[in-house]
Amino acid sequence: MSQPIPVFIGYDPRERAATNVLIDSLYQHSSAPLAITPLVTPQLERAGLFQRERDPKQSTAFSFTRFLVPRLMDYQGWAIFMDCDMLCRGDIAALWAQRDDRFAVMCVQHQHAPRESVKFLGEPQSPYPKKNWSSLMLLNSSRCQSLTPEYVNTASGLELHRFHWLAGDHEIGALQGGWNHLVDVQDPAEATDSPLLHWTLGGPWFRDQRTMGGPLAAEWFSARDDVSRLWD
Repeated sequence: MSQPIPVFIGYDPRERAATNVLIDSLYQHSSAPLAITPLVTPQLERAGLFQRERDPKQSTAFSFTRFLVPRLMDYQGWAIFMDCDMLCRGDIAALWAQRDDRFAVMCVQHQHAPRESVKFLGEPQSPYPKKNWSSLMLLNSSRCQSLTPEYVNTASGLELHRFHWLAGDHEIGALQGGWNHLVDVQDPAEATDSPLLHWTLGGPWFRDQRTMGGPLAAEWFSARDDVSRLWD
């Protein structure tokens, strides 16, 4: 039997509802077994892997902890990282099948130049090259050994999110197939066939963003209701 696909999800306590819905959507659509691990900051702190103070430009609790995934994999094998503010509509095994040993990291290479200066809950919106590339990553752990806990705890946000820890951009592969559609950023028509929606500006789980994404918000609530019915 093949090993479960390791999936790490960025966790922020303010977005617990989003995390739960994402996890269920992954299970519901996957043709392969999954091993899902939320990256809970206090747990990583107790394990001695994460000790940095919160950065004023940090908009989520997992802005930096995502880069500990190769260490959590003991720098062996591939793993998926994804932000929690997503909804999976397709088979994550199809994303997993794209891993290519020519690369250290694979991601959707958006050209996102944000117009706004704040996003959900008044958190800062920081523009930088490769914006949102690190929100969904296939990580080839053995080739990410520069991401030691020491480096993750001391490197700047730009160094981490712009992949300065790689030898160069030739180590970054491009994911295909419409994964990681940015809701209310990219053309809504592109969402139709996207297997993974991403509410990077904040989603319907926040009280003042109930309609974010229009019909896509309704789709998220439908997925949430599916989860709730499990407890009825």
